[in-house]
Amino acid sequence: MKSTQLKFKSLKKSLKKMGKVLIAFSGGVDSSFLLKVALDTLGKDNVLAVTADSETYPRTELKEASDLARDLGLDGKHRIIKTSELKLKSFRKNPANRCYYCKFELFSKLKRIARENKITYVLDGSNYSDRDDFRPGRKAINKLGVRSPLLELEFTKGEIRSLSKKLNLPTWNKPAFACLSSRIPYGENITLKKLNRIEKAEEYLRSSGFSQLRVRDHQGIARIELEAKELKKLMNRNLRQKVYQNLKGLGFSYVTLDLLGYRTGSMNEVLKRK
Repeated sequence: MKSTQLKFKSLKKSLKKMGKVLIAFSGGVDSSFLLKVALDTLGKDNVLAVTADSETYPRTELKEASDLARDLGLDGKHRIIKTSELKLKSFRKNPANRCYYCKFELFSKLKRIARENKITYVLDGSNYSDRDDFRPGRKAINKLGVRSPLLELEFTKGEIRSLSKKLNLPTWNKPAFACLSSRIPYGENITLKKLNRIEKAEEYLRSSGFSQLRVRDHQGIARIELEAKELKKLMNRNLRQKVYQNLKGLGFSYVTLDLLGYRTGSMNEVLKRK
């Protein structure tokens, strides 16, 4: 297996061969790292970053992406495009392959933008650690010919965080994030009302001192996932009562705590049992 530094050199070499790239930029750990390396390697005239403004992502994520793009000196080389996955019936119905429809919609738009700007390569930030999870969106990415250099060169999440820290990226320790629709069990319709209450519930928990978390919405029952080290915080009666009252006020019928704590793809556990 290649060392992290060898992978880093290979990444820069690969980007140089591409010459000019469009990067799907969410402002998360992976796409921020890829964008930074691309800018350092190719210069901003050869890099276009595009961020989706979607109902399935919180406003705070969009702002953080915009702020980072500005700090990286992208100026007019960062575009924000409006997407509305909720208009897609195939997405709203929330099948197990929901992510396929979302990714196909997004990257089809990015491919069009790339063609308009005479850019051959569209890149995303998928990494090697993602390969073990259920990710139907990969089929759309592969079908459209989108490149995933971090995955191709086998960069793990840990390596990306470590290199991001060395590059002074503020995202090096940013908690992992996935679109808000991933909080809703497969087969339950995705609605704007559900997405909004999930967004507000998670914002409240973060403002209360929690970091890596999810609020899963099971037909109005909130299932809170917290990192193991933070579970004990909710043993504080006053805080627990405040969390309960806040989430009840958002429209949740019941508020529960998942005893296993935070883990990625917990909604996929039902698929593994079938």
